Amino acid sequence: MLTLNTIGSKKQQLPPMDTKPSSEDILNAILPPREWVENGKHYIQYVSHQPASRVDVARLREALDSKLMDRQARESGICPVREELFSQCFDEIIRQVTLSEPERGLLLLRVRDEIKMTISAYQTLYQSSVTFAMRKQLQAEHGKADLEKTIEQLEHKK
Repeated sequence: MLTLNTIGSKKQQLPPMDTKPSSEDILNAILPPREWVENGKHYIQYVSHQPASRVDVARLREALDSKLMDRQARESGICPVREELFSQCFDEIIRQVTLSEPERGLLLLRVRDEIKMTISAYQTLYQSSVTFAMRKQLQAEHGKADLEKTIEQLEHKK
């Protein structure tokens, strides 16, 4: 849930460390506003600071299911569409939790970032293992021809 403001609005900054930041300040730090220029006018879109009700959570679930169907996301395996939609949903859940309990929101943010780093590490590991396997296969194919020549020579010698 995002709200739209024109450039007249100022970005909020976190207060000094001696005071406890509000949930709105934390929310703006976690999910920064989006900026763009359209028809010569500069816009800033802030994340909504409205708390979520049970109905909002049910709507979020329904919207997620609907978007998964509309964009034909795979139900299992690696699917970038499903990953993107669940990431957006998780960001909305973080927003909702942060408004009611900022400390839990920060913890969820930390969990989200750790999951993203772990997935990135697995992707890097996968790519390097595929490269290694391809290199080994090419070496084996090259070695096979040499071995076949050696077998032929030894049979001829025999």
